[in-house]
Amino acid sequence: MSEPTRIAAPDGVAPAAQYSHVVSATGRLVAVSGQLALDERGTLVGEGDPAAQARQVFENLKRCLAAAGAGFEHVVKLTYFVTDTAHLPAIRAARAAHIPDDRLPASSAVRVAGLVAPEFLMEIEALAVVGD
Repeated sequence: MSEPTRIAAPDGVAPAAQYSHVVSATGRLVAVSGQLALDERGTLVGEGDPAAQARQVFENLKRCLAAAGAGFEHVVKLTYFVTDTAHLPAIRAARAAHIPDDRLPASSAVRVAGLVAPEFLMEIEALAVVGD
């Protein structure tokens, strides 16, 4: 795999502080389904606590990536589904524990009316590219 190329601000596009507008890479695609704040037993972690839920979601993403031979260094895109955009700072803090600011992936954030159950505040999916 080539090192992912990150372009924070293509010509004519406003710079982004919290993500890269463009990330390109070559290799094997790894798609990680949206992860919820569930522990290994399927129990909700952090009811009503966006920071605790974000930490659990990123731990789940880490485990899923590892199962495919990948890590956060391979992530090229994250998609955040949140019930309230006020949860985004908690998500950014959890992300910062795994992904340094100079390696930010492309990202999308979508505010949703609800997730699979009302106690879930967020769901996050990832796309990664790893070498063959």
